[in-house]
Amino acid sequence: MIKVTSNDGTVIGAYHSDTRPPLLLVHGTTADHSRWLPLIPRLENDFTVYAIDRRGRGMSGDESEYDISLEGEDIAAVIDSIGRSVYVIGHSYGALCCLEAANRTENIKKMVLYEPPLPNADWPDISDTVAEIQELSEDGQLEAALELFFKNVVEMPNDELSEYRKLPAWKRRIELAPTISRELKSASSFTFKPEDYADLHVPSMLLLGGDSPGYFRRAIEDAFAGLPNCMVNVLPDQRHVAMDTAPDLFVETVFEFFEE
Repeated sequence: MIKVTSNDGTVIGAYHSDTRPPLLLVHGTTADHSRWLPLIPRLENDFTVYAIDRRGRGMSGDESEYDISLEGEDIAAVIDSIGRSVYVIGHSYGALCCLEAANRTENIKKMVLYEPPLPNADWPDISDTVAEIQELSEDGQLEAALELFFKNVVEMPNDELSEYRKLPAWKRRIELAPTISRELKSASSFTFKPEDYADLHVPSMLLLGGDSPGYFRRAIEDAFAGLPNCMVNVLPDQRHVAMDTAPDLFVETVFEFFEE
């Protein structure tokens, strides 16, 4: 484990393994570093794996004021502390945080962004859902808040959600439900400006589930149009969590990109 102090004084922790080329994993909403644990054995033969706890969970601290730019500073601080060029995988909201980090460090070797939720015209109005999630969380109905997030925001099918509830990480996700509303609000107000990334030449791969909702497809199209050095890879028959539903496919796709 490493611990790094971010620019605003928040301590950010990350689990890591061994001494191979460094790979940083950045989780999405309702997760912490443990969401990657089933995948790490498939990765650590080739990489030293760092799995961050984003602020507000696990090994990491938090502050009362929240902004996604702070998440970018956190990730950049972890990357720079490693002292070598780092491969990065960001999932969902964590992918947005990686975009924030990309202009704050020169030590990213390659970057995978799996369905970053860039706001777009196809995105449904989730303001009522966000308010309901926050209310449920404040009332202590954390599992109900978590289920509402997966059903109304991620649009996870019932059969997939039923299987997801059986995963060991589900209990941990329940505990993290209070962080959902602030991240959804931040994602909804995120502004993706291609001019901000005009000088970003880090090779990047945008991952999209072949069966994912249309707003994720539109987000990938917008990111592809705005990032100077990127490609798109579609994971057939998958949605938002291929690392859970098709881990072999996910790892194979990532490895092929890193090895190019």
